[in-house]
Amino acid sequence: MTKQRYDILIVGAGHNGLVAATYLAKAGKKVLVLEQRETAGGQLAADTIGDSAFDPLHAGAQLRPDIVSDLGLGKHGVSHEAAAPYVSLLADGKRLHLSTAPGDTATLESIRQFSAADAARWPEFVAFMDRAAAFLDAAYRTPMPRLPHVGMAEGWPLAKLAWTLRRLGGRDMFRVIRAMSMSTVEFTEEWFESEQLKSAIAAVGIHGHTLGSMSAGTGYTLMHNWLNRGGLAHRQVAGGSGKVAEALVAALKAAGGELRTGTGVDRILVDSLRVSGVRLANGEEIAATTVLSAADPRRTLLGLVGAPELPPDFVWQVQSIKMRGAVAKVHLLTNGNHSLPSGTLAVAPTLKFLERAYDAAKYGELSAHPYLEVTTAGKVVSIHVQSAPYKLRGIGWDEARETIARTAIATVAEHFPALEASIREVRTITPADLEQQYGLSEGDLNHGQLILDQMFFMRPLPGWSNHATPVDGLYLCGSGSHGGGGISGAAGRNAAQAVLKVKPGA
Repeated sequence: MTKQRYDILIVGAGHNGLVAATYLAKAGKKVLVLEQRETAGGQLAADTIGDSAFDPLHAGAQLRPDIVSDLGLGKHGVSHEAAAPYVSLLADGKRLHLSTAPGDTATLESIRQFSAADAARWPEFVAFMDRAAAFLDAAYRTPMPRLPHVGMAEGWPLAKLAWTLRRLGGRDMFRVIRAMSMSTVEFTEEWFESEQLKSAIAAVGIHGHTLGSMSAGTGYTLMHNWLNRGGLAHRQVAGGSGKVAEALVAALKAAGGELRTGTGVDRILVDSLRVSGVRLANGEEIAATTVLSAADPRRTLLGLVGAPELPPDFVWQVQSIKMRGAVAKVHLLTNGNHSLPSGTLAVAPTLKFLERAYDAAKYGELSAHPYLEVTTAGKVVSIHVQSAPYKLRGIGWDEARETIARTAIATVAEHFPALEASIREVRTITPADLEQQYGLSEGDLNHGQLILDQMFFMRPLPGWSNHATPVDGLYLCGSGSHGGGGISGAAGRNAAQAVLKVKPGA
């Protein structure tokens, strides 16, 4: 069979794959994106329940502003709804309403019901978190060197990043550095005294991660999620997150790139540690001297490339990447009379509550009192459930599916009694579904946990943080690489820039 030839192939049409492909197509490369599913968008692809569209995995999607601008996504329909509040649901019908908008008096009044001192510190805290998030954004833009091999080319961007950190000022510089390794318990206790406020903030730090409020490094994940959300609450896309996927596809085609859906890649072809193209599930081969994979590192390197094609010590490192998915999603189609307000609603009343939910996951159990985050879109109520460990002890996910949906619904209904009577259909997405339907190893939404030994120059692996692999011409552009985790597009942008810096024939 004659091989088709492209400059660059992209495996996976998730948001990072589409971002990378569009940057490369705009640079004049002949690019083809291959997607196994019938719909592009990966974790952003919309779905339907009954007669309603909904976002199955993410309540909000904020690509980095420079990406939206560079790729012209605004003219393809990407816009965000007005910011809605973040609401912590507490016992006895109490609620803590939080907004990170400057000068929001309703937020200060809500905090003041628990602590006047905390209300006074809130503006300073928000300003610090915004500065910390800006530094993290700069870090994600900075190419990470393959330590310990740091030359002038790699050292200069790091020097600029250090200068960015220094410009925070001495006090905030040390605060940022310290906070990255701290737990959210330690971090929030340095700022506030009320348990209600501390736990509401700490919950955002563990959202999407298999961590508890007492886990080291959740100060970093709090900053990471704050950056991606633009604060505490999810910033929802007008028309749903699927609109971002549609805009990315439109931008790719406008730049001259090609997309084939329903086209699974069976193997990334390698000859003497040099990529030569891909073989599809139907046996077709497509040639290219450069291949980018938006799949997670483990699936890419051990599944699509294969251990025999890689150095043994590198294979061992890949096998050691910590995935540990512990998130389930429960979507409810209602008759519209669910009584839930708009915004991001969190069931995270105390720091110990968050830690106990994580404790269950550590031992392969479903928490009877999980940490939940709830959002609405018309008649659809979406519940993010933690902790729901991929590896359950003594039970399979086919059996546990109904249990976790029942627990999630009952917990939310304690705060909104009208919910249960309004439900018309339930759709549950388990960690096993995330692996089987979305190709996420161990159901990990981030393609690898964002923890201290898997961040910056250690993501996805120490010595391989520049998107390259031991296979010449093969690059990683998914969330498992530097800049990834959540919906920002930074990993795809960075990978494309790394590819464009390589001299032809190098």
